[in-house]
Amino acid sequence: MLISKVLSMFKLNPMYALKVAMRLPGFFRCQKQFKRMSETAASRGDFPLLKPYPMLFDESDSESGSARGAYFWQDLLVAQRIASANPVRHIDVGSRIDGFVAHVASFRRIDVVDIRPLTSDLPNVSFLQCDMMGDLPEHLSDSTDSLSCLHALEHFGLGRYGDPLDPDGHLKGFANLVKILKLGGVLYFAVPFGAQGVHFNAHRVFSLTYLLDMFKSHGLSVEWFSFVGDDRNVRMNAELTPESVRSNFEQAGNRNATAIFQLRKPDKNVVE
Repeated sequence: MLISKVLSMFKLNPMYALKVAMRLPGFFRCQKQFKRMSETAASRGDFPLLKPYPMLFDESDSESGSARGAYFWQDLLVAQRIASANPVRHIDVGSRIDGFVAHVASFRRIDVVDIRPLTSDLPNVSFLQCDMMGDLPEHLSDSTDSLSCLHALEHFGLGRYGDPLDPDGHLKGFANLVKILKLGGVLYFAVPFGAQGVHFNAHRVFSLTYLLDMFKSHGLSVEWFSFVGDDRNVRMNAELTPESVRSNFEQAGNRNATAIFQLRKPDKNVVE
């Protein structure tokens, strides 16, 4: 497994190379046929044949597009919930700019916090570079009624994005998320779940038991839960029973399985 991962880092993938080799003859046959047809087509000369650009696998797709997977569902579902709730302010921490943030920015203003810089000037997006494992800037404390952190906390403290190494990075980061929220505010939160552990330096996987205990320690209540399974399909409004929590809904935790929560901060302070 590790050898395969290292080879892929050097763009060496024997199985992919074999698939390409099997598809190339068909590509060249079609290219030759198209060139021959172009010589008699009405548009002859309008579209000269340029440098080949082989797209070898799209014809085998069984559907017109992908409507599966953790990022697809978390970005869509949480953006829809924010649109429905219409909060006074929404802040996001570390979620995908080209996915969730773009979804929300299409219909409202969103403030984005990330440890990495954002050089693009995006409509409806304001940006703050900040390490969420460190001391929280004073102006962020108690600053929003709506907050999101989708597929981000699992990376805190692993050094993958230039952040300092810290085995407790997720705990420090989550505590700061709670500090950002106003009393009564909502946190939309998503992380990989299943058999708990760290896949260094990619990400952590959380058990549901661990997550629920972490929420409880900060006085947060779960208002809504859905998840994307190992099969990349979504289970809407899943019930968090003692058995399902204990078994992690029988998900292995292979990065496809993602827990998506809507959490509520209490209306008054609680002792952590």
